[in-house]
Amino acid sequence: MPLILSSYRAPWWLSNAHAHTIYPASARRVDGVVYQRERLELSDGDFLDLDWSRAGASRVVVVTHGLEGSSNRSYVLGMVRAFNRRGWDAVAMNFRGCSGESNRLLRFYHSGVSEDLWEVLVHVRAVGYQTIAAIGFSLGGNVALKLMGDLGAQAPDWLLGAVGISVPCDLRASSMVMARPVNRIYMRRFLADLREKIRAKQPLFPGQLDVSGYDRIRSFKQFDDRYTAPLHGFKDAEDYWARSSAVASMGSIARPSLLLNAADDPFLGEECFPTRLAEPHEFLHLEVPKEGGHVGFVGGGLLEDEYYSERRALEFLESLRANQGT
Repeated sequence: MPLILSSYRAPWWLSNAHAHTIYPASARRVDGVVYQRERLELSDGDFLDLDWSRAGASRVVVVTHGLEGSSNRSYVLGMVRAFNRRGWDAVAMNFRGCSGESNRLLRFYHSGVSEDLWEVLVHVRAVGYQTIAAIGFSLGGNVALKLMGDLGAQAPDWLLGAVGISVPCDLRASSMVMARPVNRIYMRRFLADLREKIRAKQPLFPGQLDVSGYDRIRSFKQFDDRYTAPLHGFKDAEDYWARSSAVASMGSIARPSLLLNAADDPFLGEECFPTRLAEPHEFLHLEVPKEGGHVGFVGGGLLEDEYYSERRALEFLESLRANQGT
């Protein structure tokens, strides 16, 4: 599809990409969402916790969070609330170990777990929904777009489409950018959160997880080489990145999908803006606002308390629904 000319402009006081990334994560409060939790048993013996927010609709959006996030992050709550207001049900998926309780297996989650999202979508369909869409932020956006590519032409009719926001769709490129000194503050936070997750699992798997020397880890490459790759069947970080990056399968997407990445996103490398892939693509829509930070897009909504990313996801999926007459 032709590249989408974005109308988004950041508020003047958030013209700095790092401020635009940090402010919504630390200052935004979203009221009005009441979750009902459901535990979904997975085919491999593990579980996922799903948080439902229902508006009494026959259509539903499944929302996935970013690295070390959860259904309670403000960006997830904002998206859920926006769709509830427009008559959609919503279910926020917590990745394995992200719902406040360690998952059962030695493995946890990573950027390529499209099979987990697929199990959730199939489960939601079985509940009785006629129309289902997926929205993912950052890591969750990579998962959603990777799944759309994995499914390709085999995607079921009830899967309306997908939206990915601030997506590191080329994991290697994003990991290299995150290793830069300017992003040290983010890397330290991510690595600290991941260390606590590993520590929480240690008693469940004696001798199989080790955090000794963890303080010497300074990058995602080091973390993925030591933990992500061996725990999830990859040779090393490079193998994990190559096989899990959404960009590797996005050429096969056969349901309308929107990728919304800000040009100033401090987490993304050039390869995370797949212009050449999107331009001739029938189903992949690429929108690259000049500003927005990472999972930012503050303001720009139909209501003062909604963000631009929420409005764009709504506009995109509602247009698909109108075209299908659902």
